[in-house]
Amino acid sequence: MAHPLLEALRPVAEAIDATIVPKGRLRDGDIELTWEGRLVGGLRLPEPGGLAGHVAAVERELGQSLADCDREGKQRAVKLLAERGAFRLRKSVEEVAALLGVSRFTVYNYLNRPED
Repeated sequence: MAHPLLEALRPVAEAIDATIVPKGRLRDGDIELTWEGRLVGGLRLPEPGGLAGHVAAVERELGQSLADCDREGKQRAVKLLAERGAFRLRKSVEEVAALLGVSRFTVYNYLNRPED
């Protein structure tokens, strides 16, 4: 069983796309979490601006992985990723296409799809 502080912070970590790390796996850059003067674990923040952070946030919002989305879910995912600037990153269309299980052409079609 994890320390109560780590369990209490788990929803916060998920909301900011961070990871709770056991004290034995801390690395430079992790935020050390102490309880009554004792190190109990850490918080690892997401890499800034990476596609993985955008994808994780969209998957959380949709409640499923991009690969598990139906066609409408995939269109919604692409729209959300575009709104968050994910497609300004190099090779992001190709990476998102692979995660969705569709072609780059399909992602571009979703991006150019007129609003309903």
